[in-house]
Amino acid sequence: MPERVTWVGHATVLVEMDGVRLLTDPFLRARLGHIRRHAAPPAAGVAERIDAVLISHAHADHLDVPSLRRLGRDAVLVVPRGAARVVRRLSFAQTAELAAGDHIEIGPLTIDAVAASHGGRRWPLGRDADALGYVVTGSRRVYFAGDTDAVEEDLGELDVALLPVWGWGPSLGPGHMGPEAAARAAALLRPRVAVPVHWGTLFPVGRARRHGRLLVDPPRTFAQRVAELAPDVRVEILEPGAGLDLAARVAR
Repeated sequence: MPERVTWVGHATVLVEMDGVRLLTDPFLRARLGHIRRHAAPPAAGVAERIDAVLISHAHADHLDVPSLRRLGRDAVLVVPRGAARVVRRLSFAQTAELAAGDHIEIGPLTIDAVAASHGGRRWPLGRDADALGYVVTGSRRVYFAGDTDAVEEDLGELDVALLPVWGWGPSLGPGHMGPEAAARAAALLRPRVAVPVHWGTLFPVGRARRHGRLLVDPPRTFAQRVAELAPDVRVEILEPGAGLDLAARVAR
């Protein structure tokens, strides 16, 4: 099995490490209400042989029940505290509900839940739930931020940081990082490689013609600011479906 991270689109990343396949925040379909997928559809093999799914928070573009139904039920489903009720009927073999500071072992990998500054309610008037990021530790250390505002915690030595640099519309609400905030996070975390995610995938129907630059500009602005703030951090801009070879491209 390759040692690789593949950006599928939005916050969905396939992490393959030490014989384990992890999938973050799977969003695998073409549309969510008025939000349409502009990137290429996920490759067929993305949803196959998944060992664990990491859900950062319960918002519908991150915890997408129809996408979860495409996965094998023998996967371990990891969700933030308060979100297990949303997935209860999906009948995964194991659902683990974590809070910041908790961890779970998936084969040879250790997955640590870390805090994220983001609202975790499924719906605006629904019950509250946590929002998390995850640090995956095996032969490499990979940080998946989920959705979060400014990162203020030093997470130790990181090989790869998967950092959100935009959202799914023409503006960002609270609890999100744009390119500038994400670059500051990269300067704090000092990963060997930073990969911008959560951009260029989803956009409201009819808005892309006027705001189309937001489907391409955020990662470029992020890379420019990282070069200024943290020149020792290498930025790898991936297109949806493209991957980063951990063995070849992330030198220790």
